[in-house]
Amino acid sequence: MDAAFTAEQEEIRRTLREILGKRCGPDEVKAAVRTAAGHDRELWQQLAQRLGLPGLAVAEEYGGVGCTPADLALACEEAGRVLLPSPLFATAGLCVPLITALGTGAQRSELLPALAAGGLTAALAVPGPVLATALALTGDNTSGEWAGGGRAGGVQARADGDGWRLYGEAAQVLDGHSASVLLVAAHTGGFARARTLLFLVREDAPGLVRARQAVLDETRPQAAIQLRDVPARLLGDGRGEVDVARALAATGATAAAVLAAEAVGAAGQALARTVEYVRRREQFGRAIGSFQAVKHRLADLYVQTQAARSAAYYAAWDPAQGGLALAQALEALRVTAGEAIQLHGGIGFTWEHDAHLYFKRAASDELLFGPVHRLRAHAAHRAGLFTPSAEAESEKEKVAV
Repeated sequence: MDAAFTAEQEEIRRTLREILGKRCGPDEVKAAVRTAAGHDRELWQQLAQRLGLPGLAVAEEYGGVGCTPADLALACEEAGRVLLPSPLFATAGLCVPLITALGTGAQRSELLPALAAGGLTAALAVPGPVLATALALTGDNTSGEWAGGGRAGGVQARADGDGWRLYGEAAQVLDGHSASVLLVAAHTGGFARARTLLFLVREDAPGLVRARQAVLDETRPQAAIQLRDVPARLLGDGRGEVDVARALAATGATAAAVLAAEAVGAAGQALARTVEYVRRREQFGRAIGSFQAVKHRLADLYVQTQAARSAAYYAAWDPAQGGLALAQALEALRVTAGEAIQLHGGIGFTWEHDAHLYFKRAASDELLFGPVHRLRAHAAHRAGLFTPSAEAESEKEKVAV
């Protein structure tokens, strides 16, 4: 496998870094997240039209760029460097793969070109804090228990002529307050024989109530969604819950690789800002970066960040390794952001300091897509590391005899 980036991919990185460097300083990011949309709409349109950013995950036949997950991961690494608030991950990382995998030809032709052009954005709505389980990152998603039901809440769907009606609620929906289209996971068929399918809901659907939630990381906006007998369309032709679970798991693997790259970008930038600070900050007449203890701490962070970057790049070419790469990247970001606050000294502990933007992203991502130990445990379970081998079972039987 040739893991080197192509000239086109390096050009995407260079151009995106140049644009974001001019438009996404810490002050600009803080201003963007406090808008009604939660992101800079003008910048989003520029990224869509100039770079085709939301179209990276869309096939060329639907107006997209038709790139590999590695291209999207590369773009998200640059977005992670500046903690870019945008609907890129929710739209291109989660919804586009699901629409491509499950949608009918008419649905793909209707939605994908608009999503690729940036005119539409999309969000995946699953009930409660179970997004990682729904995407099969921290547990099995085939049973459908993650979607709630009965007293556990969730969203229910009932047939209404040629369409469907949804009622229920979902919280912690990434970019759900501003998305043009919602992709909602809902139960069908009654709880005794319920299936979990995905439905399309337009932003102007009657009975849809959306409210942006107060969250730790404002650069990753979330919303609470209420559906009060809302008209919806089934995504696809209702082939079955197994297909939905399989599509969600495949999307989760790619999304994990993308998120790993994004976390690595954030960790690398937090480290770079810390190195720059310790070079300038002086104590006892010398830069604190010249102290051996500080050098050792920074060297450890560098090694951990580079190892996470290697894992993220590998997962970009082989998304099956996305869960492990995400665990390593989230851990690197958490440790690097924490050390950044400490190495900035007293000013770093003030809540308004820029270092806290990275710390909040680290904590928020691990709450949404982790925790790290569950990501690793599920990856180990799928790899069969905890399953006794036939030889081991045979040895046990011999001992018992």
